[in-house]
Amino acid sequence: MSKDVYVFIEQRDNKIQKVGIELLGKARELADALGQEVVGILLGESVKSETPVLFKHGADKVIVVEDEMLKEYVTEPYAKAIFEVIKENEPEIVLYGATSIGRDLAPRLAARIHTGLTADCTKLDIDEESKNLLMTRPAFGGNIMATIICEDFRPQMATVRPGVMQSVTVDNPKSEVIEKKVEFTAADMNVTIREIKKSESKKKDITEANILVSGGRGLGGPEGFDELDKLARELDAEISSSRAAVDAGWIAKDRQVGQTGKTVRPELYFAMGISGAIQHLAGMEDSDLIIAVNKTEDAPIFDVADLGVVGDINAIVPKLVDIIKKEKALKEEIK
Repeated sequence: MSKDVYVFIEQRDNKIQKVGIELLGKARELADALGQEVVGILLGESVKSETPVLFKHGADKVIVVEDEMLKEYVTEPYAKAIFEVIKENEPEIVLYGATSIGRDLAPRLAARIHTGLTADCTKLDIDEESKNLLMTRPAFGGNIMATIICEDFRPQMATVRPGVMQSVTVDNPKSEVIEKKVEFTAADMNVTIREIKKSESKKKDITEANILVSGGRGLGGPEGFDELDKLARELDAEISSSRAAVDAGWIAKDRQVGQTGKTVRPELYFAMGISGAIQHLAGMEDSDLIIAVNKTEDAPIFDVADLGVVGDINAIVPKLVDIIKKEKALKEEIK
């Protein structure tokens, strides 16, 4: 009989990735609704020392598979290890981050286990009557939200976008580490890693930013982001955007906020020239403070904004930058 909610805990260079911590928070909620436990799956070469943080954020148990073949992510060894964990334990639910690793790994496991997989979920719930997992994701280009269930096969599996779920901190007396040995052979490593090149980006991932300055179609062109960049520098913020700006080629895809982009929860979110389509609101409406500037007074963005300014962003942004500079200069004088 299937039981428990499992979470694949992604790590890179033996550092637990934030999405795994977020998924443990949601798994805790789902497991409590089912009267079951939360189990983390942690793979790597020397990763057992990282397990305490998983218990702190909701795990009851952590299954650790350590092997030198798991030092770097390679599809086949990771798929083999998790397949053996799933077949042995028969979980009710397995969650993965919708990252480059999770999107590669989860579909292969779904095929091997012969179960379903709902990708890029933005919401997960338990149906009160059937106890099935309700997996909600954008469909048809983000124009509708589809809720999908997997009635006939187990485990129920989903990938979830980073930044969508909120992490929790729990006082959990349970903290069982289960070390599992997987017998790997040379045939399991079907690729040769010749060199690993890591690039350092000066830009922070927008899901990690405390302040975001986001631009939309109302900027009028890519040069509009030059002005927003000045504001972002004064606020130590990151630049983000709506889908319209990405589709127009004004800014890179990794800066997009919304159902077809990234979900963000910054302390402060500036929506500059963004009308506020429902697809965009779904990706940022949980921000702590939302300030919107738009020349259309009935723009939907004002429905979620804490402070709304009706006006031309090309005139407002330079003035805002000047005000912030003066305030910062005044603070320095007082010091």
